[in-house]
Amino acid sequence: MERFIVHEYNERPHSSTGDAPHTRWKAQGFIPRTTEHPEDIDLLLLTATAHRRVQRDGIRFASTRYISPVLAAYVGEEVTVRYDPRDLGEIRLYFNNEFLCRAIAPERASMAVTFEELRQARNHQRRSLKRQLKQYEEIRQTIPQDPRYRPEESPTTSPEDPTPGPSSQRHGLKTYASDE
Repeated sequence: MERFIVHEYNERPHSSTGDAPHTRWKAQGFIPRTTEHPEDIDLLLLTATAHRRVQRDGIRFASTRYISPVLAAYVGEEVTVRYDPRDLGEIRLYFNNEFLCRAIAPERASMAVTFEELRQARNHQRRSLKRQLKQYEEIRQTIPQDPRYRPEESPTTSPEDPTPGPSSQRHGLKTYASDE
């Protein structure tokens, strides 16, 4: 493979330039082709996309509000959001596959928060709330119950009857052929 690339491919004249790649590379003043705007290179790195509708107060994305003055003319329109998952301080918006604007999250503009950090913070908050609910449930169980507010048991079901009836099923779907 190395012999082919070094001795054959790089020494063979190219069909459009007429020069061998090796000769062209060694020539003085070789300038690689670049984009018209340096920001266009950033677009290649923004591979994550999502679709959102423009609201009066901006774009809601990843539990954050993003704003831009340009969005006022596009309220109610569907736009494509392109973003860098490692930096959610700014997103780029496209309308009909044309660049529309950059929108920023004012509370995140000064700091770089990754999508993974955001997910971890949400999970931490969710676990914290579950622990708090568990503590409340433990406290509730220690309080004696008032018999005046106990719901009445229906006479058709008795706690002594161990056979589950059709009412014990969670849903009416038959999951197996043996279910009847």
